[in-house]
Amino acid sequence: MEALTLTPIGYISTPFKSKAEAPHQPEGGAEGTITLLEGQNFEQALEDLAGMEKIWLLYWFDRNPNWKPKVLVPRGPRQKRGVFSTRSPHRPNPIGLSLVDLIEVRRLTLRVRNVDLLDGTPILDIKPYLPNVESHPDAYSGWIEEVTKQGEYTLNYLPIALSQLEFLKAYNVDLTDRIDRVLSRDPSPHSYKRIERQDDAYVQAIRGWRIVFLVADTTVTIEEIRSGYAKDKIIGEIDLSDAEAQAAFLLAFG
Repeated sequence: MEALTLTPIGYISTPFKSKAEAPHQPEGGAEGTITLLEGQNFEQALEDLAGMEKIWLLYWFDRNPNWKPKVLVPRGPRQKRGVFSTRSPHRPNPIGLSLVDLIEVRRLTLRVRNVDLLDGTPILDIKPYLPNVESHPDAYSGWIEEVTKQGEYTLNYLPIALSQLEFLKAYNVDLTDRIDRVLSRDPSPHSYKRIERQDDAYVQAIRGWRIVFLVADTTVTIEEIRSGYAKDKIIGEIDLSDAEAQAAFLLAFG
């Protein structure tokens, strides 16, 4: 196959340092900052972009070393799908596509919202979103639509889980959004969603935290939050980004 050469036009800064932190589709209101490279005349290329509500970002999945013809998707039953029928990053050419909200354009910097890119991702191109051409809400989406028809789950939080989540917010650890986003769609065990069965319950892993829940019909009951570390481990690993929260949580809840 003929080789093509691509050069990033810039890089994006986001809150997401790992794949486990990033949402699977642009949502949740997270903001990012795209900084284009100096000395490439990109200032002129950005003219007339301000005022557009949404833009497409094309980028390089720079942390994926290989591709897979079939991938395990995060939605629906544990079943592999052809990679071209998914948005998986494990592609022959690891090119990503995300629709984001454009907040501001200032010289070579763009502020955007609803990002799902990892921090430092190389940006390849920016294109305007054209709703009159690109919006087709009645288009059938195959297996994705079939999975969506299965409906969403109702989440129920026990009092202890609510108090633990509120406790963690005081240490700038907010797990609620990811719990709601993942478990309301499909709480079944899945490696990509970091959900596994443990005894009579299920456990969702979110970084160094463990969400213990039960499933009955279409209701998910979050029973409690646990630390993924032992007390002596927290004391020894002072490089943990949320070490203070982990230590305080273990002291308060055991």
